[in-house]
Amino acid sequence: MTEKQINNPLHGKTLEHIVNDLVDNYGWNELGERIDIRCFTSDPSVKSSLKFLRKAPWARKKVEDLYITMLRQNND
Repeated sequence: MTEKQINNPLHGKTLEHIVNDLVDNYGWNELGERIDIRCFTSDPSVKSSLKFLRKAPWARKKVEDLYITMLRQNND
């Protein structure tokens, strides 16, 4: 099982860690432009974003996909 996780950039990352990294990298304004959901565009906070993302799998998927993209861009 460990071998399957070696190439998974999300392995061991909490949703809070992912959101914080995205905010540090892009800031709330750009994050809201890249993923147009209210938790990023209207009075954003990590706490409110986490609450929403845990209830909306489609939004969480977008956040995880952007995180993977960010990691790849930063590694180039």
